[in-house]
Amino acid sequence: MSEERGVAVSLFSGAGGLDLGAEQAGYRVQAAVEYNHDAADTMEKNFPDLRSPVIRENILQVPSEQIREAAGLGPKESPELLIGGPPCTPFSKSSFWLDWKRDGLDPNASLLQEYTRVLRDLKPRYFVLENVYALTYNNKQSRPHFERLLREIDDFGYDCNWEVLNAANFNVPQARPRLVIVGAPKGARTPTLPSASHGGRWERQNVGKADSPHQTAGEALAGLVTTPEPADEVAGQYGHLLPGIPPGGNYLHYTAERGHPEPLFRWRSRYWSFLLKLDPDKPSPTIQAQPGPYVGPFHWENRRLRVAELKRLFTFPDEFELVGSRNSIQAQLGNSVPPLLARTVIEALTDEE
Repeated sequence: MSEERGVAVSLFSGAGGLDLGAEQAGYRVQAAVEYNHDAADTMEKNFPDLRSPVIRENILQVPSEQIREAAGLGPKESPELLIGGPPCTPFSKSSFWLDWKRDGLDPNASLLQEYTRVLRDLKPRYFVLENVYALTYNNKQSRPHFERLLREIDDFGYDCNWEVLNAANFNVPQARPRLVIVGAPKGARTPTLPSASHGGRWERQNVGKADSPHQTAGEALAGLVTTPEPADEVAGQYGHLLPGIPPGGNYLHYTAERGHPEPLFRWRSRYWSFLLKLDPDKPSPTIQAQPGPYVGPFHWENRRLRVAELKRLFTFPDEFELVGSRNSIQAQLGNSVPPLLARTVIEALTDEE
């Protein structure tokens, strides 16, 4: 545990990846807002510093003073740290297929403004905001929302830095690029984002720190003993194809371009994650919150990843307890910030003090 840093308040908490990183960095998460009941149960089971139950209401109906009070702070007291990752649906790649989301009509987009509203009202010493990196794309879907977000941060009295960070570059065994914004009140030192501690190949490029290789999925899962789960089998129309795909491969194994004698798919006719299998010698690809029946990554043993394995690939402790059905747990983890990445970002807030 790092040096004691003070009170943190968490918005859009999910399973608590940012929260766990904050606590590992020395903060006490004393209030959380999370609408999903399974995720709220997960928070209450794992975060003993909460001063009151998780606020399980739509944040649009939660006054900032209610959040301050839940944290055990007085009317004029501010937390040391505000953290949160507003739901990213309007800016995800899948949303670009939907006209009404491309045109900015998704009401979830306003949740970014709920974060900045609480930032304005609670006036924390530092803040960390996490989101999908597609929010930064220079197009009509995303960039106006991003520019409005940065403008509001400035209008409410904060300077900030932002960057797209790949979790694998910070010793997380998963290639997971995320937008991270950190800030502090104007006049104070503007916090910086951490430099990569690890590196390797990602999307045909060398990224990160070259002399310290990425942690691999094989290394992360080494020594982990798991038991079979009901969701292990990949069945249906395409499940039987998985054993033929080599580790790190996907459906392209069954194309003419890859030399398959009986091609089953056209080149680039599916998403890259279709029948995608983990390579034990590389970090895991990004793990999704709601994968389809044939969306990987799957284990190199030709089955779905088990909960204990998912936790390892996100850097949640083995003893961390997740509440809900298997699908709910997948969603909680798939939407989370890897705690190790969160800790690294949050520790960097005070590195130069």
